[in-house]
Amino acid sequence: MSAQARAHPYLHLSPVPSRHRLSGSFRWTQKTFPTQGDSAITHLLYRMIFLTALPLFWIMISASRGGHWGAWMPSSISAFEGTCVSIPCRFDFPDELRPAVVHGVWYFNSPYPKNYPPVVFKSRTQVVHESFQGRSRLLGDLGLRNCTLLLSNVSPELGGKYYFRGDLGGYNQYTFSEHSVLDIINTPNIVVPPEVVAGTEVEVSCMVPDNCPELRPELSWLGHEGLGEPAVLGRLREDEGTWVQVSLLHFVPTREANGHRLGCQASFPNTTLQFEGYASLDVKYPPVIVEMNSSVEAIEGSHVSLLCGADSNPPPLLTWMRDGTVLREAVAESLLLELEEVTPAEDGVYACLAENAYGQDNRTVGLSVMYAPWKPTVNGTMVAVEGETVSILCSTQSNPDPILTIFKEKQILATVIYESELQLELPAVSPEDDGEYWCVAENQYGQRATAFNLSVECEYLPLPFNLSVECEYLPLPFNLSVECEYLPLPFNLSVEFAPVLLLESHCAAARDTVQCLCVVKSNPEPSVAFELPSRNVTVNESEREFVYSERSGLVLTSILTLRGQAQAPPRVICTARNLYGAKSLELPFQGAHRLMWAKIGPVGAVVAFAILIAIVCYITQTRRKKNVTESPSFSAGDSPAVLFSSDFRISGAPEKYESERRLGSERRLLGLRGEPPELDLSYSHSDLGKRPTKDSYTLTEELAEYAEIRVK
Repeated sequence: MSAQARAHPYLHLSPVPSRHRLSGSFRWTQKTFPTQGDSAITHLLYRMIFLTALPLFWIMISASRGGHWGAWMPSSISAFEGTCVSIPCRFDFPDELRPAVVHGVWYFNSPYPKNYPPVVFKSRTQVVHESFQGRSRLLGDLGLRNCTLLLSNVSPELGGKYYFRGDLGGYNQYTFSEHSVLDIINTPNIVVPPEVVAGTEVEVSCMVPDNCPELRPELSWLGHEGLGEPAVLGRLREDEGTWVQVSLLHFVPTREANGHRLGCQASFPNTTLQFEGYASLDVKYPPVIVEMNSSVEAIEGSHVSLLCGADSNPPPLLTWMRDGTVLREAVAESLLLELEEVTPAEDGVYACLAENAYGQDNRTVGLSVMYAPWKPTVNGTMVAVEGETVSILCSTQSNPDPILTIFKEKQILATVIYESELQLELPAVSPEDDGEYWCVAENQYGQRATAFNLSVECEYLPLPFNLSVECEYLPLPFNLSVECEYLPLPFNLSVEFAPVLLLESHCAAARDTVQCLCVVKSNPEPSVAFELPSRNVTVNESEREFVYSERSGLVLTSILTLRGQAQAPPRVICTARNLYGAKSLELPFQGAHRLMWAKIGPVGAVVAFAILIAIVCYITQTRRKKNVTESPSFSAGDSPAVLFSSDFRISGAPEKYESERRLGSERRLLGLRGEPPELDLSYSHSDLGKRPTKDSYTLTEELAEYAEIRVK
């Protein structure tokens, strides 16, 4: 099929002068122009052309019949500055008037002669306003009821309303209310569809008025490179009889075309007149994430910022998510996620989602929180019989994975690199394997250690057996001598006892912080809790934000830190508990004593010191009198509470030992010297517990606090 066969017919009407009663006949003219597909604008223009013909035929039929005063002209018309414009006009009057000559007048901006409006054109006298001198003339034949007006070299001051007045002679004069508004323009009209979507073909049109019979405009596109080739549609007639030149541009926009300035130029041949108009393309397109962090590594406790930026039109809804939970969202081109003092719990993958009405995009970023190893945990057999196989597992958690080492007495027994678990196998343990072991975990961010004891029970000892120690005034540590022939020597004796709160326990205030120190001695290791009765709150060692604990031998030191409490320090009670009992102490405030002495002052201090001296003298004299009057048969009373809750008794002769022990006590109290009685010891029955465990990373042996059994 040829291009001409594919072209759409375009019909327009042009008036032909005639002397008949009909105001004018019309000649059908056919033009062709390139097909532009099924464009909505193109079909609308074709439809508009055919619909325009219907009212024109009606006007011609009405004019041939006559009957009343009436006029037809376009309500508005436009023209480029410096060009000309033809305002089409037709009028009618009653048939019975039958004037010999028909005259007419064009007025500017007012239809009433009594207002003396500027005369644009007057057929009787050719006298016009100075603004229209040489610039206006009548194209139509008034006798044929055609009042078409031509204005040349139009300028902005000529823009306004134009009225026509029919003059048939005498009183037969009539000013028609219908008028035409002239608009003087300087730019072409670029019509862009209300929605331009990337990837979808679009049609942009450039329209300019073509109502000057003397000058015909030519259209060209500016800045269309890379968009598409333009197609000139041709000269089209509008609904009210005015004419426009139209050029179409078809292209498929991309996101890069958003904001692109597309121009249209109207030029007139053989003149210097050129007019340009521009339109910016508002291309809609889905989001694309263009800015985002790569994988992020952060040290525990540091500040982390995650940035997500997206390009889209309209702006996208940005959302930060982790494990399906929305952390932050906003309609913006970029969104920042702030993480304060990151913890290992915040380690993971974070997703950024960008979406608008035209699509969505998403990307992820990994956050790796680096931290020192946690305190290692030890699982395994801590008590074994000589010859058995012992398996001990030490595990921890850190990032990156740590170096794990198990050693005894500074000798490395096992180690692994960049692993979180270490297994120690001791086949056929012997008494030499008994003792204290350390598991140490370390990486570049810190080091933590855990001590544990392995007790190897000798196979020659009758198990179980009990060893009781009765100590009244015995200082610790102490030496215990045992005679036995079956006990493998040497071996260590670990004494277990209930917690004892040491005198170093106290509270102190500094600025806005209160620190409470609770020092406990016990075996096995106790659990420590701080109680604030006034607030009904109990804080234990597991709450690391407030409590820090460190063990050295049998002594456990726990520190409670309270912030913002210095002005009104609360009561703090420390409670230590193990399987042998519990002990509580209300911690005194050191600052309170200093405050008390400050209130007493120098005079009060002298008085208190004098009273103290008097009390000491009285106690001394009383003791002297008591020593003189005390009888030789003095026997010790009940034993006070001791650190060790076990008794040492010789099996087979308890009564004999008891009497001799009392005799030895009396001799010591009286200042007599004497040799202790010889003990008849045939065997001992011992219950060996765990050796004391230290909970800090130190390998010194000076912290051992246990009894030593010697062989005589």
